[in-house]
Amino acid sequence: MTARPTVPWRRLHPAAVAPRYARPGDAGADLTSVEDATIEPGHRVLVRTGIALAVPDGWVGLVHPRSGLAARHGVTVVNAPGTVDSGYRGEILVNLINLDPAEAFTVRTGDRIAQLVLQEVGEALFEETDSLSETERGETGHGSTGGFDRPSPPTTGR
Repeated sequence: MTARPTVPWRRLHPAAVAPRYARPGDAGADLTSVEDATIEPGHRVLVRTGIALAVPDGWVGLVHPRSGLAARHGVTVVNAPGTVDSGYRGEILVNLINLDPAEAFTVRTGDRIAQLVLQEVGEALFEETDSLSETERGETGHGSTGGFDRPSPPTTGR
């Protein structure tokens, strides 16, 4: 495993807070809001963090939901995880959605709204071919390994 990368960040808003880990050993660094935003049930809002990052080459920043927001309020990240590529230098925006069917949710300035996980990535070379190597799984997908098989309910004759 490579040593921890240094990620320069730039403050784009006076209320911006550096990403930070809440506890030692946490995988995700908290991202906070620099604005108030109300998210109506079933709606989504791009929430500003007021920061820009310089993720190093060979790394990616992945924007994950916060489990507490999801469990308590039904608020999560639409495109989870969001991707912050190493070449991106714009503001980190978090695309939040309110999945609660009845209650609006208001994000306040300073609220922790997502987590940023840094991960090393490889860059592939894609090579076209006429065939692919055989595997046990083959071309099966979308539920091919089961897990939700349930016996059919009994039928009643009429």
